Amino acid sequence: MPITPNHSARRASRILMLLALSALASLLFACLIGSVSLSVAELFYALLDLLQGQSTSLAATLLELRLGRALSGFVTGATLALAGVMMQALLRNPLADPYVLGISGGASVGALASILFFGAAWMVDLSAFTGAIGVAILLFALAYRDFRGSGSSEGSAPLLLLTGVIVAAGCGAIVTLMLSIAPDSRLRGMVFWMIGDLSNTQSRYLPWLILLGVGAFAIRRARAINVAAMHADNASTLGINIGRLRQSLFFCAAVLTASAVSGAGSIGFVGLIIPHACRFAWGADHRLLIPAATLAGGSFLVLADALARTIVAPQQLPVGVITAIIGVPIFLLQLHQLRRG
Repeated sequence: MPITPNHSARRASRILMLLALSALASLLFACLIGSVSLSVAELFYALLDLLQGQSTSLAATLLELRLGRALSGFVTGATLALAGVMMQALLRNPLADPYVLGISGGASVGALASILFFGAAWMVDLSAFTGAIGVAILLFALAYRDFRGSGSSEGSAPLLLLTGVIVAAGCGAIVTLMLSIAPDSRLRGMVFWMIGDLSNTQSRYLPWLILLGVGAFAIRRARAINVAAMHADNASTLGINIGRLRQSLFFCAAVLTASAVSGAGSIGFVGLIIPHACRFAWGADHRLLIPAATLAGGSFLVLADALARTIVAPQQLPVGVITAIIGVPIFLLQLHQLRRG
């Protein structure tokens, strides 16, 4: 039986509905477990208390803390996964992730400098975001011709990637210097930030606005991204301004990465393995891949953070450690399947 557009649309709707339910289940799971577990009944009454503006009970207090952290984890994971999809489409490289061009290195320089020289918590997010955007602007200036061109992408993508690697190396040297001169009182916080941690994240509206805005733009441009990812050399003959599309993908991925890293640090593997997993499971059509990876990335990080809070409770592990432990074998398995294919 041939696959018609209606069948494809129904299939995509079922997949996205399943992923949305999985996202809700991950948030529920994160609210239930911890050093002090909550039952479903306790969670329900605690939710009623919060809706009424009361948080006097222990269950309501725990729910307020856990739900805020889970929502921060979801928007961070979703942002990283979406940035990974866009970066892989931009570079036409399945090994690309949100950190490949050194944008996270700029965020690390800004955040660690704020921790080292100022020590004010409120400045860390702002400094990290500023550092990431600064590196993105530098990369754009250095690779302007590659972004502007509308011809072959076979040469422009490696040049952009090489430029990003060099900039990342420079940022890494600055980070190493700051770690070497940091006093012991601030070194632990700097290391935790670099590994990736959600313990100090706060509920903010800006990351959600960035995610929703960029996600809506990406879905709107999904057909053009499909053409650019598979037939970039002939995209201009199909009415697509490939140069402008590259610029859009780059700046969207940069803003997403800056948003995620400034709030939670450098959490690895989410932007690499989630797009791969969704692509292997449901294909490379970005009309489905973009929302699917966004939902799956958010759910994955929420569950990883729940494990980080409970494995050695009452102590908490950096969530970046958990994502790396889970991500390495998953990525190796994906590479093995890709090689067999």
